[in-house]
Amino acid sequence: QYVPVKGDHVIGIVTAKAGDVFRLDVGGSEPASLSYLAFEGATKRNRPNVQVGDLIYGQFVVANKDMEPEMVCIDSSGKSSGMGIIGQDGFLFKVSLGLIRKLLAPKCEIIQELSQLYPFELVIGMNGRIWVKARTVQQTLIIVNILEACEYMTAEQRKQALAKLSGN
Repeated sequence: QYVPVKGDHVIGIVTAKAGDVFRLDVGGSEPASLSYLAFEGATKRNRPNVQVGDLIYGQFVVANKDMEPEMVCIDSSGKSSGMGIIGQDGFLFKVSLGLIRKLLAPKCEIIQELSQLYPFELVIGMNGRIWVKARTVQQTLIIVNILEACEYMTAEQRKQALAKLSGN
């Protein structure tokens, strides 16, 4: 089970709207809250269009054992910096936190190698959730399968698998 950490970027699923606050399942023991004002350009009049079931990529600003975890979708200067509502038609799946750390490492070859295969969008949450979207469903699923398998493959095995897929 994921334990929220202040500053972590995570993928949450909107489970409820309660007044000015959204409740998000982040894979922890309790839901996180997200104010509708915690989006770039949001005001009382200009609210973000967030629906139950939407995926949100955000960051924890409050995360300790005595308080409900709280997320925002803006950085300290009020910009979205890639955070916010994630597109509808991708694929969300869960992996181990170990694989997440591997993928987020500065010199991660896995993502560079995959991007030579097909163009795709990728969102990685520190809570073990990954969202991916390629041009077709088939390409999306191939990328999902490779990412899931990467955990147990050596770099050499991965290179061979990718070479097979790219037809080299």
